[in-house]
Amino acid sequence: MDDTREAFAAHDAYDRDGNGFSLSTTPFEARIVAEGSDYELRVTVPTLDGAAEETVESVVEDGWFETFSLRVEDAPDATRIAVSEPTVERVDDTVTVTFEFAHDDPVRAAEAAKILAEFVEGTYIEGVVPGYTYRPPVAGLLSQARQQGDGGSDGASGPMPL
Repeated sequence: MDDTREAFAAHDAYDRDGNGFSLSTTPFEARIVAEGSDYELRVTVPTLDGAAEETVESVVEDGWFETFSLRVEDAPDATRIAVSEPTVERVDDTVTVTFEFAHDDPVRAAEAAKILAEFVEGTYIEGVVPGYTYRPPVAGLLSQARQQGDGGSDGASGPMPL
């Protein structure tokens, strides 16, 4: 367990958070806890209605949630480790995506958790329904996405380098 704590503490994307670590590279709540070589990552995002200033009709909210849930199932494919299919739960104005995986290398586990959380963030932003006024942090993420889509602040065009 000490190796796990050291690996996450040494990774610049994590901050100690009680008995686990929170990810600092996403404005959404992303927290990971480890028990030996078993890891659980929980990423919490707002529902559309929870993020929008206006009321989002239930048919729009339900369609968004269904699509988000289906798309986030692909997140494990973004890593090179075996990750269980995520669970996606909606309670009130929040959605929690939970991933579980086991790995003997805590450094690789820390990187995999970061990839999974950022996949959820990207999936969320791709699925935001236009026509609403969004509150932070969604408003800020949409603004960043638009700037990158316009080629970033340097006026460059084309795809972003990997």
